Amino acid sequence: MKVVNVLLSSVLVLGLATACGSKGKPVNKEAKTTEAAAPAEKVTVLFDGKSTAGWRGYNKPSFPAKGWEITDGTLHCIGSGAGEAGGSGGDIIYDKKFSNFELSLEWKISEGGNSGIFILAQEIPNEPIYKSAPEMQVLDNEKHPDAKLGVDGNRMAGSLYDLLPAKPQNAKPVGEWNQVKIMVYQGTVVFTQNGVNVVEFHLWTDDWKKMCANSKFKDWTWFIETAKEGYIGLQDHGNDVWYKNITVKEL
Repeated sequence: MKVVNVLLSSVLVLGLATACGSKGKPVNKEAKTTEAAAPAEKVTVLFDGKSTAGWRGYNKPSFPAKGWEITDGTLHCIGSGAGEAGGSGGDIIYDKKFSNFELSLEWKISEGGNSGIFILAQEIPNEPIYKSAPEMQVLDNEKHPDAKLGVDGNRMAGSLYDLLPAKPQNAKPVGEWNQVKIMVYQGTVVFTQNGVNVVEFHLWTDDWKKMCANSKFKDWTWFIETAKEGYIGLQDHGNDVWYKNITVKEL
């Protein structure tokens, strides 16, 4: 019986040692299973409220010497009173092309003011930015005449300029900040204004080509065949407008 007891004791000790590991600590089998870390979202701050780094004039090598400024943490286009002829600084672009992305920013317009946010823009010598780039309208809907032009309000704030109206029309009045997002993914584009999706369209499709054919863009090949990768731009329309918290998340 003593021999049997000794053998049983040895088996128990060996079993406990195996279960606890070589150092006598319990083996946590679950610890050996690790989940793959989710890839970090690539968010780029385009404007931090302090510097114009990364920005330059459209078809120009550097940032405009006049017409734009940083004030109170905002990127301010200084009104010149030139209206549609543009201002003294001209349109600006962020000096990197994006393809699939979500652009986020806030804008505030002056009384009677007009501006715009361009996507997928190309730099075409001697041609304005709007000939290649769809535009999200930035506008004082109350006083600027563009709000009453176009078709069905397609020149009001948040609209795909002169093509699709923002519905619902939920832009805030002069002096208040509007939060907007523009999502671009494999040709699908969604405009979001103040938390609501207001415009959706699909580049390069038959519907897109038909819509362009029935607009002032009908002969603008660069616009109809919008590039799959391009610049983000802000318009100088000769009016005071402020932008802040500009970021882009690549998708």
